[in-house]
Amino acid sequence: MASAAAAPPTPAKLPRIVAASLIGTTIEWYDFFLYGSAAALVFNKLFFPGSDPLVGTLLSFLTYAVGFAARPIGALVFGHYGDRLGRKKLLVVSLLMMGVATFAIGLLPTHATVGSAAPVLLTLLRLVQGFALGGEWGGAVLLVSEHGDKRHRGFWASWPQTGAPAGQLLATGVLSLLTWLLSDSAFGSWGWRVPFLLSGVLVMIGLWIRLSVDESPVFKAALAQAEARRAAEAAAQSERQASRTGTGAVAERLPLVGVVREHWRDVLVAMGARMAENIGYYVITAFILVYATTSAGVSKQTALNSVLIGSAVHFAVIPAWGALSDRIGRKPVYLFGAAGVGAWIVPFFALTDTGSFGALVLAVTVALVLHGAMYAPQAAFFAEMFGTRMRYSGASMGAQFASVAAGAPAPLIATALLDAYGSSTPVSVYVIAAAVLTLIAVGVAKETRHRDLEDVTAGADHERTPAPAADTGAPRTRSV
Repeated sequence: MASAAAAPPTPAKLPRIVAASLIGTTIEWYDFFLYGSAAALVFNKLFFPGSDPLVGTLLSFLTYAVGFAARPIGALVFGHYGDRLGRKKLLVVSLLMMGVATFAIGLLPTHATVGSAAPVLLTLLRLVQGFALGGEWGGAVLLVSEHGDKRHRGFWASWPQTGAPAGQLLATGVLSLLTWLLSDSAFGSWGWRVPFLLSGVLVMIGLWIRLSVDESPVFKAALAQAEARRAAEAAAQSERQASRTGTGAVAERLPLVGVVREHWRDVLVAMGARMAENIGYYVITAFILVYATTSAGVSKQTALNSVLIGSAVHFAVIPAWGALSDRIGRKPVYLFGAAGVGAWIVPFFALTDTGSFGALVLAVTVALVLHGAMYAPQAAFFAEMFGTRMRYSGASMGAQFASVAAGAPAPLIATALLDAYGSSTPVSVYVIAAAVLTLIAVGVAKETRHRDLEDVTAGADHERTPAPAADTGAPRTRSV
């Protein structure tokens, strides 16, 4: 039924949908990563002065981690309304929230001006950023996944994933340009504000593009089917319960309730799958700015440039990994990436310790290429685990709940380990342990490549519990 209602987009329409998702995720990740880079480079001095350099960095990364804590809340709220109202509306809201918060950070007074109020205001705006990003990812990847066909879903759905390296590339590029053009005093005085204020312009561009696309046809078909079923159930039940007050309509289960009751295993698999991907990424791109400048004697400019080059390669390889997942499956590509990041982390730090720019570029680039093997198929992999009317909630919960345990504390833990042991070895063990967790989680998951998102019951639960032949239709409401 859903298949008939959800006509595939025309060849000219799908790239526009991909562009709308990509520009939005790029801006959101630009805003998010900009904060992380600034936390490593200047926020420790501007908002937490008077501390030991590494202690100041820890405090700075603590406000960085607060944004991750808000992401699961954003996932729950945006997932709930995204599954009930549609993907497009919530994506517009998330983009606006992120843009306003980032622009406001660029206007914040520092500790020297308002004292302890400065880090408090910084933390509040970081919470808004995290809340917005928690709702952005699920909607962006679903808008593309639900417009495309299953033969190339991994490729098309990987394009919103390139928003992360594109945002990292843009944030790092702007910071790198400013640190090259400005003296340290000028950058610390006012130069750091420029990238945050630039977000306002980017958001306007993103909104213009995002408002021009249509809602997911798969979601619209599932919504119409659910409404028709509810009307039929209400009419049938009102006849049987004429003596009761009200219409007797059967209330549609909340998306969150459906996810918890029917897809909790898939949520756990998604969380486990993100351990190596999330921890590895923030060690490679955020912690490395601290490690390279404090332990390896590398200049701030050199460290930023290495991440800049690595992010450009990362952007290029993600669609290729996504296309490969369409050919051989999501699991093999994901498992290769997890194993690769775990195996590369020791050479990664060994190359960084040389202090050579070429070695540092090689270390970061290879690490991000391997990370891409996890990140590229992740969008399609997570989307294919859940039914249409709980897909936004389920995919967002799995992705963002993991961020609290993985991405949020990763720079904090890595910096604390470096401070306590003065060596990269404990950090390497930390990343390897995360890789093992991901290998286990993805290893026990089912392959999802052939699932059809146009079937509103698609997902793991559909495979586990077939509907009885003589059914009234109520159980199918639970799996929608």
